[in-house]
This record gives sequence, structure tokens and C-alpha cells, in this order.
Amino acid sequence: MLITRKVEFSASHCLSSAELSDAENLAFYGPASNPNGHGHNYIVEVTVSGTPDRVTGMVMDLKELKDILNREVLEPFDHRFLNHEVSPFQRVIPTAENIAVEIWRRLAPEVNRASAKLHAIRLWETADLYVDYYGESAS
Repeated sequence: MLITRKVEFSASHCLSSAELSDAENLAFYGPASNPNGHGHNYIVEVTVSGTPDRVTGMVMDLKELKDILNREVLEPFDHRFLNHEVSPFQRVIPTAENIAVEIWRRLAPEVNRASAKLHAIRLWETADLYVDYYGESAS
């Protein structure tokens, strides 16, 4: 069974590679390479898989999942300039893909247990753009 919880946060970022010149960054990323950044209202959907507990009827305590999301996603990401304020984005380009990977990295140790596993992260960057991530073992 899969269960999904959604959270939203606002953050800004700049898409720019230190391995490219300013002109190359502008050509590749367009206006998103502006060093002053630009913002998004991100939506994160976190899906957990498991079998509902015989006693509680839940795959995972949803209050606990909400607390984990608040601590591991909202507190560090909300209203931040990702490139400057959220590790590892001082050295990793904060694309939607890389943000989804980082959210997975933060959540997996908190969510995974015998009865439940982190199944997927869906990160909406805009209303018409999202990335799905299923962990390092996915290919």
C-alpha cells in the first residue's frame, strides 16, 4: 500500500555551474542563471509504502510523518536562498532533480523502518514541471 503526504515551501535558487563561464551559464540555464536568484513555491509529495499495522490500521503514523517533514524539509528549506543557506547547494546546483535527491537523503533515515519504506519523492517546481525520485537504487 502507498500513502502520500504533501507539504509546500517557498525558496529561491540560482542555476549556475562553476564549471561554465557566465556566458555558458546564461546560454544553458537562461534567466535562471541570474546570481540574484529567482523563487518558486515548491510542492513536495512524499510517498511511503508498507502494510497497514494490524492494530492501528496505518502504514505509518501520519502525525510522525508530518513532524519529520516539518523538521527535515520545511524548517531547512522554507524561505531560504538554497545556494547560500541550505547544504549541499553551496556546491551542488539546486535543480529540481538535485533538490528531490536531497529531500530523499534527509527523509529516508527518518522514515524507513521494518513496517514502512520511503517509496518516492515528487517535487513540483512549477504547475507544469515536476520530478519523481525513487532513491539511489532506481534506474
